[in-house]
Amino acid sequence: MSDIVCAIARGELEAEIVLHTEHVIAFLDHRPVFKGHVLVCPLPHAETLPDLPAEAVGPFFADVQRIAAALPLALGCTGTFVAINNKVSQSIPHLHVHVVPRTKGDGLRGFFWPRVKYAEGEPAAYGSLIREALGTQPPL
Repeated sequence: MSDIVCAIARGELEAEIVLHTEHVIAFLDHRPVFKGHVLVCPLPHAETLPDLPAEAVGPFFADVQRIAAALPLALGCTGTFVAINNKVSQSIPHLHVHVVPRTKGDGLRGFFWPRVKYAEGEPAAYGSLIREALGTQPPL
């Protein structure tokens, strides 16, 4: 199956990748709730969490946990919001976990997700900060 995530993983679409392992590809959301918002997606393709093979759940969430721990180090946020949609409100047919940087008073309320835009050059700067906190290198 081919979708945006699979195309990014194959190098066919550009994205600001912050982590690429044998289990996941993680990149900045192009329409972030807050700057530094990362999508963590399993490799290979799974459409929803129930579709992910049981043996892949642990390694996948270990990398989600790693991203959630890295964002406060990278961005100075207080914590993170971690969320998954299965079918309803899922914008692409590939499982992805949102890891959103949070700070007290940031304005995020319930499930209303306002979106912001990156200025030119900001995705690369945010990606670099997150990769540095993760101890990873940019993709080749």
